[in-house]
Amino acid sequence: MSFALSEDHESFRKVVRDFAEKALAPNIERWEAEGKGLPTEAVQGMAELGLFGLTAEEEYGGAGADLTTLCVAIEEIGRVDQSLGITLEAAVGLGINPIATYGTAEQKAQWLPDLVAGRALAGFGLTEPEAGSDAGGTRTKAVLTDGEWVIDGSKAFITNSGHEMTSVVTVTARTGTTADGNAEISAIMVPTNTPGFTAEPAYRKLGWHLSDTHPLTYDNVRVPEANLLGERGRGFAQFLNILDDGRIAISALAVGLAQACLDHSVAYALERKAFGQPIGKKQGVAFQLADLQVAVEASRLLTYKAAWLKDSGRPVQEVKQAASIAKLYSSEAAVSATRTAAQIFGGYGFMEEYPIARFYRDAKILEIGEGTSEVQRILISRGLGLPVE
Repeated sequence: MSFALSEDHESFRKVVRDFAEKALAPNIERWEAEGKGLPTEAVQGMAELGLFGLTAEEEYGGAGADLTTLCVAIEEIGRVDQSLGITLEAAVGLGINPIATYGTAEQKAQWLPDLVAGRALAGFGLTEPEAGSDAGGTRTKAVLTDGEWVIDGSKAFITNSGHEMTSVVTVTARTGTTADGNAEISAIMVPTNTPGFTAEPAYRKLGWHLSDTHPLTYDNVRVPEANLLGERGRGFAQFLNILDDGRIAISALAVGLAQACLDHSVAYALERKAFGQPIGKKQGVAFQLADLQVAVEASRLLTYKAAWLKDSGRPVQEVKQAASIAKLYSSEAAVSATRTAAQIFGGYGFMEEYPIARFYRDAKILEIGEGTSEVQRILISRGLGLPVE
């Protein structure tokens, strides 16, 4: 059994790490201080490196790489800044992948070239103010009238949805009622310049300050019937399938954060002196870092095992279970890692002089986004055959 990434993956990691450390890291503090949200120049830099097209088909300008390659990129970008890591993850996982997986030839030809090249961004509107973990309870409606979908409703917490580069947001909406009386939910692509579509002012967030996140409003929005993505009535199921890859990618983002906390903490423990000695000489500090090393390694193994299962074409249920396990463990480990790092840095961990405070703010959402820790525990339990609700 091999637990090592391929030589190509490791070579690619070095390329992305070099880019992240030289092109992104020196600018993070300035971008955050400016308070303008997602910096276009950061997106353009990632685009020039080809990161948005990693998993897309070559026909549309992509590299045709595997999920493992995308996870490597997300981990390394997330090691420098979580906001930019989630920008990449959402752009590919929630923006490109649904179109690439379920789109018609015409839809792919229309949207993918710009998205894959990083000339545009796409979002996916699933969550609503009153439909989060219970995303199947969506209230947004779409009625087919004279060859057009007429959409009314609202969405919440949507990434890459209101930036100047955002070109389209796919929305889930109730399009009818099934034979058993449940809501028929479909996915419909809405160009951002469509009358009635509004990206409301960006949220003021605890963390992810450089990520573009908006509530969305749909008021008598009309798009062609051909904008249906995938099968009518299969929108929610399609999204759940896409979400498996997303959970693995979020896990990679968490690994990047935990690794960053370990790297910074070890360097600080060797540099900072107390009572005439480096604090890393004290067991109280050294043992915390030893435990953090274990958590980082475990998170990375779970993440890349899940990615490997997906890339190897293993059964869907096996991938789902591995994705939930990786996401649950890695996200909670990342939150703990930021707490450990802040404690080791002491008072400086509370100051913006070091990135630890930013890491601390950014970590919590990892336990919430793309399925909360509670949802992951439900899914894992069901994977064990337990009838948990």
